[in-house]
Amino acid sequence: MDIDRSAFGPDTTTDEVVDGLDLSDLSVLITGASGGLGAETARALASKGASVVITARDLTKASAAVDAIKASTGNDDIEIEQLELGSLASIRGFGERWVDGHETLDILINNAGVMACPQGTTDDGFERQFGTNHLGHFLLTGLVAPTLVANGSGRIVNLSSRGHQRDDVHLDDVNFEHRDYDKWAAYGQAKTANVLHAVELDRRLRDRNVRAFAVHPGTIMTDLSRHMQQQDFEALQSRRPAGSMGLKSVAAGAATTVYAATAPELDGMGGIYLEDCGIAPIDDDSQVSGVRSYAVDPERARQLWTLSEGLTGQTFDL
Repeated sequence: MDIDRSAFGPDTTTDEVVDGLDLSDLSVLITGASGGLGAETARALASKGASVVITARDLTKASAAVDAIKASTGNDDIEIEQLELGSLASIRGFGERWVDGHETLDILINNAGVMACPQGTTDDGFERQFGTNHLGHFLLTGLVAPTLVANGSGRIVNLSSRGHQRDDVHLDDVNFEHRDYDKWAAYGQAKTANVLHAVELDRRLRDRNVRAFAVHPGTIMTDLSRHMQQQDFEALQSRRPAGSMGLKSVAAGAATTVYAATAPELDGMGGIYLEDCGIAPIDDDSQVSGVRSYAVDPERARQLWTLSEGLTGQTFDL
């Protein structure tokens, strides 16, 4: 029985998204895929024949995840690369290895991230959430982009979050040097940056048939929430209407990422924010759905790109 793709929603799983698709000609790069959403995304894509490279900090954990994916899918074309997104040197080293070893790339999924962590900095002195979630992926994407362009078509998927509703990007103070640190404001800023990054990537690359998307996976219990305490969960619940904070399974949480990466109905589209395997409306009021207008503002996206080039010390001719 064929899947009714028009009926996709919050409970749709990764296997339903890829049902009937042949991904055997696709090469995929996924950051932070040693567990949780990244590992499930890799499994779903590999199950339909995709060649997958995952990055991880912990190679032992990643090896176990890859062994499980190979066993469950029968696909042995899965590799691991070590990468620390909180280090520009690590990212540059990875970028050099990638370009030397790969002529083309079909799908880049910027999945890795940290959430609501105590105040701290990356190896290069950036606020940890903005530095890891945005600047790390900004630099990585720019370095591997030539292989996407060389392919003649491709997709980039940035994992954002409904947490982007917490705050806009403070272009004049991304590192909290002139305001008190708040872990949720920092998370919101980083997740807004992920959306704006996708908007500007799409503007720059769409003429070469590379399209970019940002996605909200939903609320899922994974290692991403390791810094959260009971009061954090209670505070999250208090922001939502009663009964609106249902937890998703990992398979449902990764479904929107897989949808953004593979859905044929998204051909010709880009620069948009997806949730529940569909295009989210622009909404500046709702606490339970939609994308804030500041997160898809093209001028702010251009400004963030310029700032990010300056902070990373790397310009891209894209």
